[in-house]
Amino acid sequence: MNDQHDQGALGDAEYAEFMELAAEEGFDVEDVEGAIQEAGHGPLPVLAVVGRPNVGKSTLVNRIIGRREAVVEDKPGVTRDRVTYEAEWAGRRFKVVDTGGWEQDVLGLDASVAAQAEYAIEAADAVVFVVDAKVGATDTDEAVVRLLRRAGKPVVLCANKVDGQSGEADAASLWSLGLGQPHPVSSLHGRGTGDMLDAVLEALPEAPAQTFGTAVGGPRRIALIGRPNVGKSSLLNKVAKEDRVVVNELAGTTRDPVDELIELGGVTWKFVDTAGIRKKVHLQQGADYYASLRTAAAVEKAEVAVILIDTTENISVQDQRIITMAVEAGRAIVIAYNKWDDLDEERRYYLEREIETEMQQVAWAPRVNVSALTGRHMEKLVPAIETALAGWETRIPTGRLNAFLGEVVAAHPHPIRGGKQPRILFGTQAGSKPPRFVLFASGFLEHGYRRFIERRLREEFGFEGTPIHISVRVREKRGAQYKKKK
Repeated sequence: MNDQHDQGALGDAEYAEFMELAAEEGFDVEDVEGAIQEAGHGPLPVLAVVGRPNVGKSTLVNRIIGRREAVVEDKPGVTRDRVTYEAEWAGRRFKVVDTGGWEQDVLGLDASVAAQAEYAIEAADAVVFVVDAKVGATDTDEAVVRLLRRAGKPVVLCANKVDGQSGEADAASLWSLGLGQPHPVSSLHGRGTGDMLDAVLEALPEAPAQTFGTAVGGPRRIALIGRPNVGKSSLLNKVAKEDRVVVNELAGTTRDPVDELIELGGVTWKFVDTAGIRKKVHLQQGADYYASLRTAAAVEKAEVAVILIDTTENISVQDQRIITMAVEAGRAIVIAYNKWDDLDEERRYYLEREIETEMQQVAWAPRVNVSALTGRHMEKLVPAIETALAGWETRIPTGRLNAFLGEVVAAHPHPIRGGKQPRILFGTQAGSKPPRFVLFASGFLEHGYRRFIERRLREEFGFEGTPIHISVRVREKRGAQYKKKK
């Protein structure tokens, strides 16, 4: 199993041959091994950061990811586009889910904190529970502790706002929560975060516990995602041929993501429903935030994201964000254009123009035009999902890939920049689900040329319905040692 991890998706003979090729081209063996290992990783383990309002969750997230990305503001309800970030500590990479974005809604403080924590814990492999050491444990904290116990996920207790020796005693009092050792931290100044992150790495699995459907012969997992009121619950009910999910205009109808086993086309699938976040004007920020959190949780659990787009409205920024979230998570993708029956000729014409311009980033995803209400074209959903999964799992043997790269580079060399012409020397597919390629080059490859390579890979090998990750390693200049000698 460990060999497999180091070699990405390459078999023993293929790996040995590849390493020989790399050495011939003057690449450092360790560098090549590192590149394959990095690109060959499966889904990254997920860490959720939870806690009640104003304990410093977003500040801690910024500290963990090492840059100021999560919005930090005293006003509760500051919305952000993203809730998941990638982080690295001691050479290990993982994802962080930040729940600091929306604090209180009509449910009341305790309920809203619990709802947030619930969605985040759902997606997580481990949890950092942040408590304000100066204030001590409150009733809301106790409620979150009960939730964490029920979930049974590993928990690291972060006693935040400990700025010096005097605060250590405050932190020690949090042993009373029964979650083990409190780690005294000042997320504002960075004090103690290193020790806490060491504890996080111990709690996180090397790779996520989830093994995708095929490995254990379980049903494949599909997340239905899309902005509020796009028809996700209706679609699930239509697919299941019964009312399994409450369809309602009320905010937050579906509190918990519902996992449904549904038989379609003779195959059992697991649908993760993320519907039910409804917009009310005074709740809009919070509802959007919850929707992002829940969508992130569902996408982390799924293999395929079926993204619903409401065809009666213009394709929105929110649609684009949801698509980006699924692409960045590396899931197979199907785009379902819902409410197709409601379109007149004029709207259909303008919609096609919109799709051409706004949906360019997922032009490779299978498309189905459906109506969740009438059941139109539902039979096309399964073939589209199967196509996307096949693309997601595709693996190109190294020999075939290099023959293809050789032809492409010969026919379309990289533009000359600064008197030099960088060349792709060879490459390999280090992983699948989604397909991940490492290209080894003689110089820096421009973004436009990488996009061109991706386009040609798709033309040649299909990869329908899946994002493709391409990373490039540049060979250290051989001339550097030569100049030193002179």
